[in-house]
Amino acid sequence: MAARSLASGTLFRAVSARNATSSSLRVAAAPVSLRAFSSSVPKSSARPTIQGDGKGDRVNPVSPYLESAGSNPVDKYTEIAGPLHDFGSYITSCLPRFIQQFSVVKDELTLYVAPDAVIPTLQFLRDHTQTQFRACMDISGADYPTRSQRFEVVYHLLSVQYNARIRVKTYADEVHPVPSATGVFRSADWYEREIWDMYGVFFIGHPDLRRILTDYGFEGHPLRKDFPLTGYTEVRYDEEKKRVVSEPLQLTQAFRNFEANSPWEQVGEGESYKPNAFKLTPPKPKEEDKDKK
Repeated sequence: MAARSLASGTLFRAVSARNATSSSLRVAAAPVSLRAFSSSVPKSSARPTIQGDGKGDRVNPVSPYLESAGSNPVDKYTEIAGPLHDFGSYITSCLPRFIQQFSVVKDELTLYVAPDAVIPTLQFLRDHTQTQFRACMDISGADYPTRSQRFEVVYHLLSVQYNARIRVKTYADEVHPVPSATGVFRSADWYEREIWDMYGVFFIGHPDLRRILTDYGFEGHPLRKDFPLTGYTEVRYDEEKKRVVSEPLQLTQAFRNFEANSPWEQVGEGESYKPNAFKLTPPKPKEEDKDKK
């Protein structure tokens, strides 16, 4: 019991000393306490200071914005951005003929290559000892109608050994195909079929390039920017024919362009705006009225 009491007393004194030290530190610290990244007006606990010589002293309020709002969230990628730039430069030096450029956004490295450089680049990233990107997680597409090469094909690769990811981007249009990556990654089979179905990008060398999401006989590619949101046809089940039929799309209301100047709204101070097409011509006077005059 004596030993336990002695240990308890020693622990109590240590805790008391630590609390006293922390209390003194809190007193010595700056009295301003603000909440970072707050939408409300911060309130300062600091007392205003008095300036002057005692006669006509004026109060100089302490600004509530003395303390910074905190670090920029983008700064947390600063440590990884440098090594990614070095890694991108290393890959570019290994494949100077194929890689056009690379970019680092936050913690993501992207390589930009021409269509004929897709296969050599993917093989290098898969087999090189410093990369080991052996898994193709996804292949996505994008449509930019204003570009000469309107389609963008993006390969998303994963390296399990190095716990890293990388993107490889290439370009295409309606006429020029992209080499199929099924010989490098078997998982690229259905990904390329999906891009062909949604965007119409043709992959040369694909073993079975056919639609995968839309119905048989579907016309067009739904994810193109020039494809209408309503589509061209509608599919329904016909009770009489006992099968699914495809019919031309029928809208309850035709598409209309609305102008800023509407003939049904008041413009100005009580003056009704009417285009010339809506103005009725005054009726001609009757002959009987002319004779009476």
